[in-house]
Amino acid sequence: MRPAVAAVYHFARTADDLADEGEASTAQRQTDLQHYRADLMAVAGGQAPSDRWAAAVFTPLRAVLDQYRLPVPLLNDLICAFEQDLHKKEYRDRTELLDYCSRSANPVGRLLLHLYGVNQPLALRRSDAICSSLQLINFWQDFSRDGPLGRVYAPQSDLASLGLNSSDLLSCRDSRAARALVKDLCDWAEHLMREGAPLVFQIPGRAGWELRLVVQGGLRILAKIGAMDYASLLHRPALGRLDAPALLWGALRMQRNESETTMNGQREESL
Repeated sequence: MRPAVAAVYHFARTADDLADEGEASTAQRQTDLQHYRADLMAVAGGQAPSDRWAAAVFTPLRAVLDQYRLPVPLLNDLICAFEQDLHKKEYRDRTELLDYCSRSANPVGRLLLHLYGVNQPLALRRSDAICSSLQLINFWQDFSRDGPLGRVYAPQSDLASLGLNSSDLLSCRDSRAARALVKDLCDWAEHLMREGAPLVFQIPGRAGWELRLVVQGGLRILAKIGAMDYASLLHRPALGRLDAPALLWGALRMQRNESETTMNGQREESL
């Protein structure tokens, strides 16, 4: 599976870099992403891509598209999300933010499930929950980075409920209300992660164990935000080598409930 997973990764990473990295103008980034999409559609239609990304991205991706019949709309959704990042800097409410996650994060999980031949509706819903949670956790982890870049991912409705506004996050202004906001947002992300976590028992072999560690990594970041009293507007928590034992222990604890979780999942599928 490694070449296929690597091809999907390089496709997504390159598109993300076109939208985020370097000193290009917004107009140039939009043009680059349009050309990137054109190359995707060319390869999907059996045509040759441009030379710019052929060797690094689209030649490997073409082999994966042919072998696994990857859903091209999911790949295009990622490009759409990166285009959205160019012009949308605020989100009205949680529904609108999750709609963004449905293009920026969820396609990655669905593409990987496709590679493994996992397509049950329950598995797809759980994958979406995990991927959306990971995207949200990254937002709450990166408040101190996104503010100076002019990005506000906390929903406006959540801000207003605590008497805050976008300027508080853009300036990374710490306060009791700001920490209450971060706590509410972290609780939301944790709920989504635990909702999707039983997916680890539907993925075979090593991939299932890797997904356990992904889930535990997300939960660990949330725990670190909580341990700093939700001051992530001031400091960015990150995982390090010292977190490895906690991640492994968390993954093993998930294993203890495998039979019960699997049976519950089978009951839900039958319903």
